[in-house]
Amino acid sequence: MSAPTVGLCLLTFNELEGCRRDVPLLPRGEFDEVFCVDGGSKDGTGDYLKGLGIPVHVQPKRGLNAAYVHAARVAKTDALVVFFPKGTVPVSIVSDIRKALLAGPDLVAASRNMAGGRNEEDADVVRPRKWFVQVLGALVALLWRREGAYLTDILHGIKGFRVEAFKAMRVEEEGHSVDLCMAARSYKLRQSRTEVPAVESPRFYGETHFKALAGGTHLLGYLAREVLGANPGQAG
Repeated sequence: MSAPTVGLCLLTFNELEGCRRDVPLLPRGEFDEVFCVDGGSKDGTGDYLKGLGIPVHVQPKRGLNAAYVHAARVAKTDALVVFFPKGTVPVSIVSDIRKALLAGPDLVAASRNMAGGRNEEDADVVRPRKWFVQVLGALVALLWRREGAYLTDILHGIKGFRVEAFKAMRVEEEGHSVDLCMAARSYKLRQSRTEVPAVESPRFYGETHFKALAGGTHLLGYLAREVLGANPGQAG
C-alpha cells in the first residue's frame, strides 16, 4: 500500500509580516502540494505568496471554520497539514505533523500542553487561556472519548488530518469552532489521533484575530449545542 500524499495549506488573513518570516523557511519540498486559503487579506499577503509560486484560494465565506472547509474542498492530496504563518510557532512543526500523518492516524494535533510543548502563558503566574483550554479539553474528552489518544490541546489551530476523515466530521462552515468541533467529532467517530508538541511564542506584530472573551463564549455556546445535538453538522 502506497503512502498517502500530504499537502500543506497556509491559512492567512492579513499576515504579511508573518509570511515574510515563516514562508521562506518552510520545507515546501516535503509536500505533494502547497497552497494558501486566504480570508480576504488587504495587506498584500496574497500577492506575496503568489510571488513565491504558492496558489492562493480566497475562501468564499468568512471565518475560521470556512477556511478549513474550503482547504479540504480544494486539496488534491489524501492528507493535509494546516499551518498559520504568523511567526509564533517554529515552521519545523509542519515536518513533524507530516511524519506523524504518514504513520496512519486520521488526526494529528499540535499541542502546547504535552511534554516538549510550550504555551506563551507558561512564564506567567495566571494563565487564563491555557487553563480554559485544559478544562474544555477535559470536559470534551469526558463527554465523548471512549478510546484512543487524549487530546491535551483541543484549541490549537495547527494540525494535520486525512481529508476524508475531516469530511466525515461534517464541520460547520460558519463560525470559529472548528478546533473544538474536530476534537469532539474525532472522539465521537472513534477516529485514530495523535499529538506532536508545539512551542508557542507571542506574536511579534499586530494583534490576534481571536479575542479571548468573545471566543470563549462562542465555544461554550457551540459545546452546549453539540451536547444537545443542535449543531447543523450533526443533522442527517
